[in-house]
Amino acid sequence: MQVAMIGTGYVGLVSGACFADFGHIVTCIDKDGGKIERLQSGGIPIYEPGLDKLVADNVKAGRLFFTTDAKEAVRNADAVFIAVGTPSRRGDGHADLTYVYAAAEEIAGLVEGFTVIVTKSTVPVGTGDEIEAIMKRVRPDADVAVVSNPEFLREGAAIEDFKRPDRVVVGTDDERAQAVMNELYRPLYLNETPIQFTGRRTSELIKYAGNAFLAMKITFINEIAELCEAVGADVQQVARGVGLDKRIGGKFLNAGPGYGGSCFPKDTIALVRTARAAGTPVRLIETTVEVNDARKKAMVLKVKAAVEGGDLAGKTIGVLGLTFKPNTDDMRDAPSLDIIPALQAAGATVQAFDPEGHEAVQMLPGVAFKDDPYAAAEGADALVIITEWDQFRALDLDRIKALMRRPALIDLRNIYKPDDVRARGFAYTSVGRA
Repeated sequence: MQVAMIGTGYVGLVSGACFADFGHIVTCIDKDGGKIERLQSGGIPIYEPGLDKLVADNVKAGRLFFTTDAKEAVRNADAVFIAVGTPSRRGDGHADLTYVYAAAEEIAGLVEGFTVIVTKSTVPVGTGDEIEAIMKRVRPDADVAVVSNPEFLREGAAIEDFKRPDRVVVGTDDERAQAVMNELYRPLYLNETPIQFTGRRTSELIKYAGNAFLAMKITFINEIAELCEAVGADVQQVARGVGLDKRIGGKFLNAGPGYGGSCFPKDTIALVRTARAAGTPVRLIETTVEVNDARKKAMVLKVKAAVEGGDLAGKTIGVLGLTFKPNTDDMRDAPSLDIIPALQAAGATVQAFDPEGHEAVQMLPGVAFKDDPYAAAEGADALVIITEWDQFRALDLDRIKALMRRPALIDLRNIYKPDDVRARGFAYTSVGRA
C-alpha cells in the first residue's frame, strides 16, 4: 500500500520505517528541510537503537522516501498518517493541536480518491471530529475517512514495540477504512496481534488512559519506596512480591526519581484538563502529577544527606545519566532537569556524563559535561546515578573510588547491591532500601 507519513519526529520516523519494512511504500514528509536533507543523506535525527539500519535498508530497497513536498505523496496515498507533535500548551496544560490541524488543512487540499486520514499523534478526545470538520470545510468533495490509531511505542524499544505490539487500536466505524487498516497491519497477523476496532473517541481515550495508568504505577511504587525507607523494608522485594500477582504485573514498578519523557508528563496533564472540562475530574491522576513533580525535587535531599556535613555549598557532584531513560536521547521532562538545577542552587558544582544526552548542553547551563563516567566522578564529593544506562551497571568501583574526593554513591535507580558497594568503601544511598 501507499503511505504518506506527515512528520518525521520520533513517532513518524519509526512508524514510517516499520511500515516500509512490512513491504508498504512509505513517504515521510516534514517541513524541516534540514532534517529531510539529513535523512536523505543517511543521517538519523534521533537516537533509537536499530533505527539507522532499518531506515537504510528500506531506502535501499526503494520502499522508504523523504521529502518536504507533500503533494505527490498525499495524492497517491491509500493512507495519510498525521504524526506531528502535540506538546503541552503553555498556560493551561492542554495539548497544543496547532500542528495537527495545520497538517489536516494541508492534506485536505491534496487528497485524491478515497483516502484514510490516520491520527497517529497523541490527541485529546474529539480531535478526530475536528479533523473531519476541517476536511469537510476545506474540501467538501473529498472522499476521506478520519481514523484514530494511537501509538504505544517505548523509546529505546520502539521498533520491537511496533513490530510485536501488545495490541493495535483503530478507531473508526467506516468499513472501507477498516479494510485499509487491516491491510496495513496484515503482517502482524502472523504474531496473532490483537487488533481492536473501536469508535474514534474511544480510541483517542485509550491512549491517554493507558499512559495515565502506567504513570500511576510508577508514582505508586515511588511512594511505597518512601515508606520502605521509613520502616526498614526493601522496595525491590516489595515490588517483586506485588508484581508476581498476575492482576498487577511487575512492569513499571521500579522505584526511582519520578517519570519523565515525551508522553507521561504531557499526557497525564492533558487528561486532567480534558476531564475537568468535561466536569468529571480524575483525582487519582491529578494526585499522580503532583506527587511526581514533588518526587523529582525530593531527590536533592538524598544527595544533601549523603555529602559530608549535609551541605552542598562548595561541593562537586558527579552525575551519571541525563536523558529521561536509557537508550534514547530524549531530554523532555527528564528528572535531571529538576535535580541538577536544584543542586546548583544549593551551591554545588555539577559535572555530568550521558552517552546520548547531547541536548542537555543547552538545557543545563553551568554543568561541566564529561566524556565518560570516570571523568564525571573525578574529584567529586558524591556521584549520583539518575539514568540507568547499561554502561553504568558494571563500573570499576575501585577506580571510581580512587578518583573521587569522597566515595559517596547515590543510586537513584537501584542498579547496585548495597552490600557490594559498601564493601568497596563507599557511603551508599539508594531508593526505598534501608
